[in-house]
Amino acid sequence: MDNAPFNTRLTGEINSLNRYARQYARDDESARDLVQETLSKAVRHREKFKVGTNLKAWLHTILKNTFINNYRKVKRTYAIFHDDGEEIAYKGSSIHVHRNGSEGKFMMEDINRALNKLPENHCTPFIMHFEGFKYHEIAEHLKIPIGTVKTRIHGARALLRKLLKGYES
Repeated sequence: MDNAPFNTRLTGEINSLNRYARQYARDDESARDLVQETLSKAVRHREKFKVGTNLKAWLHTILKNTFINNYRKVKRTYAIFHDDGEEIAYKGSSIHVHRNGSEGKFMMEDINRALNKLPENHCTPFIMHFEGFKYHEIAEHLKIPIGTVKTRIHGARALLRKLLKGYES
């Protein structure tokens, strides 16, 4: 996509990004910073945007991933975990806070969304295997050959890897 049309479309999404950023940021200034970083990344990686797809969804994904990555960076840089693992003390501060689970919530939402995108004939064997069922138990329960069970679980893993690519280390 050419720069001018792309930039025009980006500009049209700023209000939506501002509203979305306020869900994550603790104040307006942090929300504006998050939007600015999102727009910067979008411009820098515009060649990755596929024409004809949903620009708003692409930008919201960049914003959410930027927030999560910044959260992780701050957590690694400034956090000192106590032995009980329940409290965090920030360097240079006497303030102690409890974990709020935001990062885990985002990850679980993404995992559930990815699982819902799996075809039913792949999802069921995958979930059963994840819950601890053996291949032969899954085959008996679903009344399909064990080779089919293995193929479907392998296919589900491959699709989940693709859908959850943003979580690769």
